[in-house]
Amino acid sequence: MIQQTLSIIKPDAVARNLQGEILAMIQKSGLRIIAMKMIRLTRAQAEAFYEVHKERPFYGELVEYMISGPVVCSVLEGEDAIASYRALMGATNPANAAEGTIRRLYAQSVQANAVHGSDAPETAAREVAFFFSRTEIVG
Repeated sequence: MIQQTLSIIKPDAVARNLQGEILAMIQKSGLRIIAMKMIRLTRAQAEAFYEVHKERPFYGELVEYMISGPVVCSVLEGEDAIASYRALMGATNPANAAEGTIRRLYAQSVQANAVHGSDAPETAAREVAFFFSRTEIVG
């Protein structure tokens, strides 16, 4: 099934100028980039995006981290895009990520783990709409 999913290249990876390498990995995996932009999240945007984690102890640190520098947001499309991208990203903890995955190659820690990807169709729809209007998605 053809799906869309959100990808965020996080501030740690952008600061190290890894967005080109990560985007190349995404394209080589067979996923298409159908929308993309570089932004710097405001505190309000980061708080709203991660609201699902508001009661968790890491919420404040997560928000601070996500506003610490620019991010690259993109909409990916392809066959089973959500599962495909999550497999390409690797485990949240880079120590547990499989060889050749984005996080194994580029993550610095559990928090500074280079990328974010939607985890379910409902989440993907909400996250894509958070960052992109329909007119910005051109695939």
